[in-house]
Amino acid sequence: MHLRPAEAHDLELLIEGNRAIAAETESLVLDQTVLQSGVKAVLDDASKGRYVVACDDAGQVVGMLMLTFEWSDWRNQMMWWIQSVYVWPDHRQKGVFKALLKSVETEALADGVTVLRLYAEIDNTAAHKTYKARGFQTDHYQVFEKELSQPVGVDS
Repeated sequence: MHLRPAEAHDLELLIEGNRAIAAETESLVLDQTVLQSGVKAVLDDASKGRYVVACDDAGQVVGMLMLTFEWSDWRNQMMWWIQSVYVWPDHRQKGVFKALLKSVETEALADGVTVLRLYAEIDNTAAHKTYKARGFQTDHYQVFEKELSQPVGVDS
């Protein structure tokens, strides 16, 4: 297995992985047009985040994750968020996420980042178990979310 940054030619696979995450973890069907635009935006603009993919020996993408960045004034440093984690079903329990995470941890430490965060759907106990096994802990924060009704692309 080898890891690499996702590239423009990975767009369809990244969309496929994101659609599968949403369906498996939250029974959501994502809007194809919005998702394609969102994934392409990350591929086109590294300030939004970046994808890392794991490939098998034949070069086929078998796992993915996206990193986004948050500035912490309390820490005076960046924190990285791990999002859009997906390992294709035939490749689960084979160390794909472990390899992706190790790569992210190595790069984060080299960049002076000392905090990685992620969130998982509350009922996704398989993901919780995996993340805990890799050293993640739940913390004292509760994530809150507020959907805004303003359509995408409309300025206030």
